Amino acid sequence: MANPFKGSPVELHGLVYDMIPVSVSDSTDNVGDGNIAIGLYITTAGNVSFQNKDGNTRTVTVPANYNLVCSVKRVLSTGTTATGIHALVV
Repeated sequence: MANPFKGSPVELHGLVYDMIPVSVSDSTDNVGDGNIAIGLYITTAGNVSFQNKDGNTRTVTVPANYNLVCSVKRVLSTGTTATGIHALVV
């Protein structure tokens, strides 16, 4: 799988300029059109299953009101039980 952020004019670090609500999906990248998520903010505790910028799937258990710092291109519906998920974009 190709790196979706390769050649992007935006770096994968810096100040967060927006929080975009995420609708979980197994088939569609969902962190904002043309945006790069440097992490997620999760309001309700549970599991979060996601694909990082390289397409590797990760699942983590997080508490309520948690900042997950990792590059994210897709939050998956399969395996995700947490709700109130927002993409942190630069």
